[in-house]
Amino acid sequence: MPLRSLARSSGLYYEEFTPGDSVESVSRTITEADIVNFAGISGDYNLIHTDAEYAKAQMYKQRVAHGLLVLSIASGLAVRLGFMEDTVMAFRGLNWKFVKPVFIGDTVRLRVTVEEKKPMARLGGGLVNFKMEVVNQEDVVTQRGNWDVLCKGEPA
Repeated sequence: MPLRSLARSSGLYYEEFTPGDSVESVSRTITEADIVNFAGISGDYNLIHTDAEYAKAQMYKQRVAHGLLVLSIASGLAVRLGFMEDTVMAFRGLNWKFVKPVFIGDTVRLRVTVEEKKPMARLGGGLVNFKMEVVNQEDVVTQRGNWDVLCKGEPA
């Protein structure tokens, strides 16, 4: 069942999330510019990401996108879904696995499923645990994990 808020101008309140609800984001193609810019921002100039000739002699025979770059893109794709707009109070944590490499030219999207909820009335809402999967153009999971997000409760 899809998350019900996608046509709304604001996000879902804690009470509106239902375990099992899921949605998929739009897709985004990873570019060389993404990798170059992320290396500059992060300072991670590891040759597997930034040197095409070096990468040819390595396991994947081509440059690999930074894992944290792809995680950052996943975060942006999650925001674009709209269900967290103006109702998230805090990103509380994540448990994350880098499963398969992502390459220049790969197109990724984010699959989001509500796993569980925990009320936190004293904070004005509750904790929602989301199962997140980054999948590529071949529907292969490249990264996966869970995000804990503190969401506002419905106004009285």
